Amino acid sequence: MNLVMNLSLIREAVTELLRRKLRTGLTLLGMIFGVAAIVAMLAVGEGSKREALRLVAELGLDNVLIESKSIEPEQLKEIRTRSLGLSAADADAALSVVPGAQSVALKKEIKVDQLVLGDKVVAGRAYAVSPSYAAHGGLRVASGRWLAAQDGATLAPVCVLGARLAHTLFGDGAAIGQRVKLNHVWLEVVGVLADRAQSKSDFEGVKLGLDDERLFVAWETGRARFVFKRIEDEVDGISVRLGGGVAPDSAARVLQALITQRHGGADDTNLIVPMGLYRQNQQTQRIFTIVMSSIAAVSLLVGGIGIMNIMLANVLERRREVGLKRALGARRRDVIEQFLAEALVIAVSGALLGVMLGAVAAYSIAALAGWSVAWSPLSLIVAVLLCVGVGLAFGVFPARQAAALDPIAALRSD
Repeated sequence: MNLVMNLSLIREAVTELLRRKLRTGLTLLGMIFGVAAIVAMLAVGEGSKREALRLVAELGLDNVLIESKSIEPEQLKEIRTRSLGLSAADADAALSVVPGAQSVALKKEIKVDQLVLGDKVVAGRAYAVSPSYAAHGGLRVASGRWLAAQDGATLAPVCVLGARLAHTLFGDGAAIGQRVKLNHVWLEVVGVLADRAQSKSDFEGVKLGLDDERLFVAWETGRARFVFKRIEDEVDGISVRLGGGVAPDSAARVLQALITQRHGGADDTNLIVPMGLYRQNQQTQRIFTIVMSSIAAVSLLVGGIGIMNIMLANVLERRREVGLKRALGARRRDVIEQFLAEALVIAVSGALLGVMLGAVAAYSIAALAGWSVAWSPLSLIVAVLLCVGVGLAFGVFPARQAAALDPIAALRSD
């Protein structure tokens, strides 16, 4: 069939459906809601996946983390009889023992009594970190530079600011070269981090860094120039970066055994495997997708049944029309194509309206629940094709019923 004849069939199908606007509209609803559910589900699901990847990037998919536990002072005194707590020596041991370990990064929080710029006192958090901390945490420097090994070797009074903290202190002005006072120490700003624009402070129950609101100094500088309690852990967290091809789970088991041995069996650390957290998140996402897909499939099925109902009703109402066409030489194939064209128009219209409704629903869900939305052209194409496929599949039976009518009997019908 050539293009002109196809367009003619579509125009005729649209004309026939517009004669029964209410019935056609009610039939469209099932397809619209089905496609909308699929589109919204895929958009929210894709957004959740990308958000999970973005959040876990701070922890590092190739990292294994060991962090000191927050323990009550009385219990901590008892633990210190067996374990000195997490230390830089543990990091050196991990680098030597953990299979595939390429580098380690250290961090230690500095208690902020005051953070001052001129007569402005602001809230913030400060950390002493090793030079590799930026690479492990995926931090990018927007201006200036990151902390270098030389800064630690010379105990240089320099710092790097997170983007939001820099804006709080300096507004839109330049921060590089300015001096801020952290507790009793004046520090020169040598770098400002790029804004991560994080929307969440935790991922799968694990606290994220919120590095945009932090001040960083070199590890050696922090340990030498600021005051810490003797009972504290020397290190709050150690990140072990693994090489390619190394299973994080097996490396984590080795790291846990190492720390347990070095700490005399004391339960004073937490082990975090970011890749495991990501898998857990995606497993939850898959369950959500299956449930939503089932709901969407039921809605599409109802829409398909609606198409079959309206087509069967049309066949009964247009028996004389079909009989006349057959008597004038129309083939069964022509009748089938005519009714399938009507099913196609309903399906395509439902799919397009469903995509628009799904987009509205996705952004509404995102606004109300605080979720992310992301679009994949493939998912939209799949949703439209699925709707069209269901519409045509449920339109085949009524079309064949119409084609099977006896022309003489159809012309005699009331």
